[in-house]
Amino acid sequence: MTASSTRRSTATHNRLAAVGAIAVAGALLLTGCGDQTKDKGKDSGSASTSSAPLADKLPQPIRDKGVIKVGSDIAYAPVEFKDSSGKTVGIDPDLAAAMGKQLGVKFEFENGTFDTLITGLRSKRYDIAMSAMTDTKDRQEGIDSDTGKKVGEGVDFVDYFTAGVSIYTQKGKNTDIKTWSDLCGKKIVVQRGTVSEDLAKSEAKKCTGGKTITIEPFDNDQQAQTRLRAGGADAGSSDFPVAAYAVKTSGGGKDFQIVGEQVEAAPYGIAVAKDQTQLRDALKAALDAIIKNGEYDKILTKWGVTDGAVTTATVNGGK
Repeated sequence: MTASSTRRSTATHNRLAAVGAIAVAGALLLTGCGDQTKDKGKDSGSASTSSAPLADKLPQPIRDKGVIKVGSDIAYAPVEFKDSSGKTVGIDPDLAAAMGKQLGVKFEFENGTFDTLITGLRSKRYDIAMSAMTDTKDRQEGIDSDTGKKVGEGVDFVDYFTAGVSIYTQKGKNTDIKTWSDLCGKKIVVQRGTVSEDLAKSEAKKCTGGKTITIEPFDNDQQAQTRLRAGGADAGSSDFPVAAYAVKTSGGGKDFQIVGEQVEAAPYGIAVAKDQTQLRDALKAALDAIIKNGEYDKILTKWGVTDGAVTTATVNGGK
């Protein structure tokens, strides 16, 4: 989802860290395309504030509204996507619903392109951004990873999951691609503003012999997958849960294959504006509560991603 979709980090590191294999459940619904409208009326599973144990931790304006507005790139299955009926589903919506029970509010997901979510947070279009977004120091400090310049006040993160980045190819093709260094002289498709794009740019600088990596970025991961599926590139890259889901579901499992190991293992974080410390701390308390009561593990088990679980909520744990 990114983002940057591992997704999604805007900082590039050279460290390699493998995350345990995540088995994506075969019963998952096929990915649906997201639109740019609010996903209203969905069953959030949230309780009223009168029965919610952590309601008093929220800022009063949010308690009064009964809603937390969530900016999200809802085209990043299985983390967040639209099912065949148009309902927003996935890991993030399920976790948000469980947290909503603790806080006594609904989490209302609003679709947007991944690389605009933090801008939307700064402009107060959203209360939070929850979109498989990697917690990084650059994002915390408001630094543009390409230029190294400060572009905003940054955000705080409540970390809730861990994932790495994977490369995938058309099934049975480009068998010489095993690592990022094998991409020199080839073309890769990625989602714009993601760690996958950052890694490709970094690796391209290391290529020798007059070769480089041709990078074609897209607004969302589904567009990148479509391009690769049609033979318009040699490889694609996204967060491992997303790549694994695509390998499992696209063409009934006949379209893609994952190559090599995951890299850049890092935490996904819920992004909150720097001046919203009370909201940040309320989210942390709610996440800790669902970890403790078992709801968190049930959700990750449902989506087949338990190897990315954390044991406690952490604020700004990214590097």
